[in-house]
Amino acid sequence: MQAVDSYEVIEEYSEDKYLPSYLIRAEHGGSVFHIHAAADVDGDNVRIVTAYVPNPLEWDSELRTRRILE
Repeated sequence: MQAVDSYEVIEEYSEDKYLPSYLIRAEHGGSVFHIHAAADVDGDNVRIVTAYVPNPLEWDSELRTRRILE
């Protein structure tokens, strides 16, 4: 919760299977992490799907954009 000021939506999945969802980038204590959250607008809540430390080999140096892996 202390990272809330740094939340930034970096990917949007509006057509996700059950609910629209978002990939959020956040920082806390010098570390970057990602949160995948689904928005249940009708139920008036947000559901955290997962949170993880992104693999730097799969993301740009700011951990905002996915690298194209071949």
